[in-house]
Amino acid sequence: MSAIIAEGLTKRFGDRVALDQLTLRVEAGETFGFLGPNGAGKSTTIRLLLDLIRPTVGHVEVLGFDCHEQSLEVRKRVGYLAGELRLFPSLTGIEHAHLIARMRGFPQPGPRIAELGKRLELELERKVKAYSKGNRQKLGLLLALLDEPPILLLDEPTSGLDPIMQHVVWQILREEAQRGATVFFSSHVMAEVEEVCERVGILRTGQLVAVESVSGMRARAPRHVEVDFAREAPAAEAFQLPGVREVRRERSTLEFELRANIGTLLKALVVFEITDLRTSQPTLEELLLGYYEGTAS
Repeated sequence: MSAIIAEGLTKRFGDRVALDQLTLRVEAGETFGFLGPNGAGKSTTIRLLLDLIRPTVGHVEVLGFDCHEQSLEVRKRVGYLAGELRLFPSLTGIEHAHLIARMRGFPQPGPRIAELGKRLELELERKVKAYSKGNRQKLGLLLALLDEPPILLLDEPTSGLDPIMQHVVWQILREEAQRGATVFFSSHVMAEVEEVCERVGILRTGQLVAVESVSGMRARAPRHVEVDFAREAPAAEAFQLPGVREVRRERSTLEFELRANIGTLLKALVVFEITDLRTSQPTLEELLLGYYEGTAS
């Protein structure tokens, strides 16, 4: 069963198109990263899923419920962390948790609050007005996770957190996926994508430019090969081969972008005296920047 289905989803604010014909399926139990620069349409999509704003055209549903016609049914099943989190300054963390429990109509989750509070290193007895930005973010995440909902919609979940706490949150999200929750989150943190996501959707200026598995993105990525020669680097004509492109030349060093089997290049190199050879793949961040800038092939 698809947990989230969007078909032709479009949102305009006056003359500005925030989201343009988004068609997307996220499967139940999947961890899906929604990526793109600021203004790409990530938060707009999440708000449309929750019926916080209405689409200009298009249709979207969560767990089979229409997000507009059956928005209350959708919200009952969703844990939501907003990108611009608003809390009650005069309430403590624990008071927020009990308030959310009452509003959502489930039993007071004492053990769950204590467990998450400990893992997130939150002082739940303190008033929120005394919290740092990072602690407010952690409280927002605790509230989203409180009743173990089947869907988690998280807008930049590790924003403002230090690297150690980011790893804690990633582990929590992995555990949520293991229990069967669908985790849908927007992010700028590339390590987060590699650590947590199975698939990613990449937005650019409101349009979905790619949906792909993280492993698939890596498998298709070109390899870079840097070769040091004992003497001056050979002429470019020696390496005019299918799938091989020279990208950098120094006196005795050449760097190639390789989309072919590495054996193709090695056969051309064997006639030269080589002192070193190094291979690498672009980082996930570099791959994503290519999509953002419209240069990915």
